[in-house]
Amino acid sequence: MNTPHAHQPATASNLVTRHLAPLLGESLQDTPAVLVNGPRQCGKTTLVQQFAGDLAYFTLDDPNLLAAVQQDPLGFARQLDRAIIDEVQRAPQLLLALKLVIDQDRRPGRFLLTGSANLMALPQIADSLAGRMALHTLLPLSQSELQGRPNDFLQRAQTQDWPLTHPTWATPQGDTVAHVLAGGYPEMRQRPTGARRQAWAKAYIQTLVERDVRDVAQIDQLHQLPQLLAVAAAHCGQLLNAAQTGGQLGLNGKTVDKYLGILEKLFLVQRLPAWSRNELSRLIKTPKLHFLDAGLQATLTRLTPELVFTQRERWGATLETWVHAELRKALSLSADDWYLSHFRDKDQVEVDFVLESPLRQLIGIEVKASATVNASDFKGLKKFQSLAGEAFITGLVLYDGSQALSFGNGLWAVPLAAL
Repeated sequence: MNTPHAHQPATASNLVTRHLAPLLGESLQDTPAVLVNGPRQCGKTTLVQQFAGDLAYFTLDDPNLLAAVQQDPLGFARQLDRAIIDEVQRAPQLLLALKLVIDQDRRPGRFLLTGSANLMALPQIADSLAGRMALHTLLPLSQSELQGRPNDFLQRAQTQDWPLTHPTWATPQGDTVAHVLAGGYPEMRQRPTGARRQAWAKAYIQTLVERDVRDVAQIDQLHQLPQLLAVAAAHCGQLLNAAQTGGQLGLNGKTVDKYLGILEKLFLVQRLPAWSRNELSRLIKTPKLHFLDAGLQATLTRLTPELVFTQRERWGATLETWVHAELRKALSLSADDWYLSHFRDKDQVEVDFVLESPLRQLIGIEVKASATVNASDFKGLKKFQSLAGEAFITGLVLYDGSQALSFGNGLWAVPLAAL
């Protein structure tokens, strides 16, 4: 088989430094294949091209190349010495071919792959490259990347070492609302107005549903996915009831679960499990639903800066989704395997987010869409602190102010900008 011509990578200007870059560099030093997984248009190609060097570059978005690879994956893989392969989820069988090629030559840094679907959730792939491939997740731009500063939120929370004041949002708009509604997708942020950003987000979601869903699942009723996304956006940050959600769309609960699984594989939404320890039998075990980008969620609920001040509940849900996404980005950079969940007991006492370290240490986080904070805002965190006992490190109320304030006994009010 003749190897199709490698594409020339695009040159990138005005690059935002991605915090994943050094971790990627480390993996390429000691692992034969490195996969960067993440949503479409979040900056994966731009990031991997920084490591291109003498690597040939191929994208499976090219229909001719895709057809050739699907026809003869092993023939294609055998002709590669070292290469970048973009959108590898489009030809999952190529990963099995790469496994055979790697087993014959295990030099580190041979293959740098990107995927726009969570490939590890596709059963035929999960075990094929075990021990041969390092996996990294790249999500849309984080607040700290946009500001060009380290993502030290997790470390500061563990040590309770907060700067006395935080700079306000370093964006031209200069306010929380505009920043959150703009989301983290580089191209969406480059659009000059809210209306243009929402137009980009709608087109993005439509393309994803029409094209990328087929890479991860066979679905009969594609037309119901956008409706499910809209319902999911309206229920963001709430307890997920699949049967109830399905009732609004004429779907049964099992189908809703299946479709949500597909949207999770495409990095659009994520179910947030309930935190529990077995002995705490009073906990309700229902997950919450969140988006992985607040800009997309706000577009689907048609939330504009003008509506934020009259529809505080909708704004609160979008802000909570923004915090969820920022926490996911922080955790994706951690060498430790943190567990993210929410807390709610039978008395409806809640904590928006619970971070649990591998050593079972706990951090509780509440989100407040206001510039003022008082002792009553710590009600859920205090309840959680009493349940967690010695495992409790700290409880934070994230609020729209500029000062980190101690409320005693490991409890802090911390500016949203600290994320």
